[in-house]
Amino acid sequence: MREIHVPDIGDFKDVDVSELLVAPGDVVKPEQSLITVESDKASMEIPSPAAGVVRELRVKVGDKVAKGSLILLLEESAASPAPGTPAVLAPVAAAPPASPAEAPMPAPIIARPDPVPFVPDTRAATFKAHASPSVRKFGRELGVDLAKVKGTGPKGRIQQIDIQAFVKSVMSGAPAVASAAPPGTGLQLLPWPEVDFAKFGPIEPKSLSRIKKLSGANLHRNWVSIPHVTQFDEADITDLEAFRKSNAAESEKQGFKLTMLAFLIKASVTALRQQPEVNASLDKAGENLVYKRYFHIGVAVDTPDGLVVPVIRDADRKGVFDLARELGEVSKLARDKKLKPGDMQGGTFSISSLGGIGGTAFTPIINAPEVAILGVSRALMKPVWNGREFAPRLMLPLSLSYDHRVIDGAAAARFTSYLASVLSDIRRSLL
Repeated sequence: MREIHVPDIGDFKDVDVSELLVAPGDVVKPEQSLITVESDKASMEIPSPAAGVVRELRVKVGDKVAKGSLILLLEESAASPAPGTPAVLAPVAAAPPASPAEAPMPAPIIARPDPVPFVPDTRAATFKAHASPSVRKFGRELGVDLAKVKGTGPKGRIQQIDIQAFVKSVMSGAPAVASAAPPGTGLQLLPWPEVDFAKFGPIEPKSLSRIKKLSGANLHRNWVSIPHVTQFDEADITDLEAFRKSNAAESEKQGFKLTMLAFLIKASVTALRQQPEVNASLDKAGENLVYKRYFHIGVAVDTPDGLVVPVIRDADRKGVFDLARELGEVSKLARDKKLKPGDMQGGTFSISSLGGIGGTAFTPIINAPEVAILGVSRALMKPVWNGREFAPRLMLPLSLSYDHRVIDGAAAARFTSYLASVLSDIRRSLL
């Protein structure tokens, strides 16, 4: 008889058991979900690390569990992996599979931000939707009144795919509530075009990666919910690049690469100290600005499966060499798919650097609940007038996307201008 415990679930402690997905006597397969747990930030399903028969449940709905908590007793089958094999957490999927026959794929746990408040139709206030806690939470995050959703599961049970279909119908112009709305409100979008691409030539369908499926909904919400404005600027990094190269050999001896991104993090912290509203967040009601007295910088990392944003914590307390070493470590973890949930939480400001690839400028999407993100493109040598003549200088393009509800144009221009001055003379970061 094997005891099945809650595996490492990152920084989540004492989370509520919201749903039991198996019962005594059930036959389970490896990676089959056993229970659903919910915190104030995420809903996740705990999978079985082995195949077998459930003999006894040791938790019930409403219990609080953490890493190591006993879930159930499992009588293993012969095909089960050896005890001690780590389980992989399977969060509630944020997007449907590419086809009905395709099973959901396990994915990294990503804490979902708070949903946009939704006012349900009062006529349906007494209706109790037939849905699991995880599906209810999914509906809350999308602002969906489950009383409006028709369930296609057994006995009319509402499933996640039903909520997704409802949202698609609303986005196509179907009414979400019966109450009248003033003209011009809401997203009155045309239906998504259905095209048989094979009619025009050879095609090769490929499913989106798990990361792209999970992050796509967040990116879409951030883009349509936040009034984005992008401020562009340039920084003269001629001297800084020379300084970086002069110390590159020393960093390589210590086993890491000294990149320009480490200097960008250091300079950004200095600019954030100068303008603390850029390091702040709006509260859930959108009525108060929460100023953070810590500096956790998110860094976009390109992986084969998509973009992830690990967080460099307490960047204000670290030197450039420390930052460069940590950047190398988290980038490797990201590419190896070994980031933990806590590694991607708590950011106050993000940087997306495309300097190693190319481009002259772009408009990065803000990572809510942050209010700004810095985009960095490839540095180019340009002739710059110094008052007497044009001299060759290495200029770094900066693109600051900001939430216009919090930051106005003048403040954004001051931020990028000051950031450029710090990058032009990194000694300012010591002031």
